Amino acid sequence: MATIEAEVSPTAADGARVEAVTPGSPALRELIAAIAQDARARGNGESDPHRAIALVRAARLGLYRLPVADGGGGATLPQLFELVLDLAQADSNIPHILRNHFAFVERARRAMPQSPYSRWLESARSGALYGIGASELGNQNIGDGDGATSLKARDGGFVLDGVKYYSTGNLYADYIVVNAKTDDGRFVAARVAVRQPGVDVRDDWDGIGQRLTASGTTVYDHVSVERDDVLYYDDELKVPWQATFSQLWLTTIVAGILRAVLRDAVALLKRRERNYYHAVTARPADDPLLQEIVGRLDAAAYVAESSVLRAADVLGRAFDSALTGTPDHALFLEAALHSARSKVLIDELALDAATRLFDVGGASAGKQSAALDRHWRNIRTIASHNPVSYKARALGEHALHGTPLPTAAFF
Repeated sequence: MATIEAEVSPTAADGARVEAVTPGSPALRELIAAIAQDARARGNGESDPHRAIALVRAARLGLYRLPVADGGGGATLPQLFELVLDLAQADSNIPHILRNHFAFVERARRAMPQSPYSRWLESARSGALYGIGASELGNQNIGDGDGATSLKARDGGFVLDGVKYYSTGNLYADYIVVNAKTDDGRFVAARVAVRQPGVDVRDDWDGIGQRLTASGTTVYDHVSVERDDVLYYDDELKVPWQATFSQLWLTTIVAGILRAVLRDAVALLKRRERNYYHAVTARPADDPLLQEIVGRLDAAAYVAESSVLRAADVLGRAFDSALTGTPDHALFLEAALHSARSKVLIDELALDAATRLFDVGGASAGKQSAALDRHWRNIRTIASHNPVSYKARALGEHALHGTPLPTAAFF
C-alpha cells in the first residue's frame, strides 16, 4: 500500500529555504494585512480562502510554534494566541481553518521523538498543513466518545472507512489525522493524504456563520493507510484537559471578531453625515449617546482580549511542563478554568456587541452590502460549538464543591 504524499515545498523559486515568519516581524504584519485586504471579497463570494491559505503556506505560518533553530517562527503560546486575535480581526474564517493544524503541531511537539509523530511533524516542516477527522453525526450516549469509523488490517497495512463531520480546514489541508477504532477495539489516529483515493472532503457546510471554513463532511471509503501512519492512543503522552487549547482557540477568535466589531463601529460612525432628528448633536461622531456605545464596544474588546491572553499565558506554562515529560496537573487545571471562564462571558459580550454595532449606524447599517451581520453570525456559530450553560454549571460546581472539571472534549 502506498500513501500519496502531499505536494508541498519548503523552498523558494531560487532553491533557497524559506524561513517561517516570526512574531512581530514585518513579514507577519504584511501577511495579516494581505488576508484582511481580501476578506470582503471572500465574504461576498467573489473569492475563496485558497489564496489566503496560499499566503499562509508561503509565509510558513504553520511552523510558527516550532523553534527558530528548526526552521520555525519561535513563537510562545501566548504569541500564537495573539496571532489568532489578529487573524480573527482580519477574517475569522482563516484562524478557524488553521485551528486543527496548530492543535496537531502542539501534540506532535509533546510526543517527539515518538513515531509516527516525528515523521508527521517533519512533513509539517516541509510545508504541509494538517486537518483532523474526529466528530461524527448520529446518536451518542452521555459520555460516549466512540465513533463508527473503522481501521481494518489488510495486505500488510490498513483500510480506513467512515464518515466524519465538522471537518473544519480539511479542504485546505494536505493531511488529515483521523480518529478510528481497530478490529480489536483500540482507539487510533490514522494519517491520510487529502488527495489520495477514497478521501472525499465535501464543501457542504451550511452554517449561518464561518461559511468559508468547509466544516462539513469528509468521507473515507476504503482508504489505504500504511502501518507507519497509525498512532495508538494508548501509547500517546497524555496531558490533562487535552481540549483546552482548541476551546481557547475558538474563544480567541470571538475576541478577535470583537476587535472587528469595534473597528467597523468607529469607521461607520466617522463616515455618517446625518444624525437622527431628535439627536443632541448634528454630527453623529460628536453625539454622546453614540460615543457611549462605541466606548462600551471598546471596553468589551479589551476585556475579551485580556481574558484570553491571560488564559493563554497559563496554558503556555502548562504546555512547557508537558514538553519536559511531566505535565503539571495544577497548571492544566488553571488553564482549563481560565478558558471556560473566558468563554462564558466573552460569548455574551460579543453577541451583545455585534447587535449594538447596528445602533451606531442607523437604517443604512442593515444593508446587505455593508455585511455587518457577518459578525453576529460568525460569533453565534463559534459560540454554538459548546453551550455556555454547561461550562457555567461546571464552573459553579467546581467553585462550590471542588468538583473536578470534565476531561472530555468539552473542556
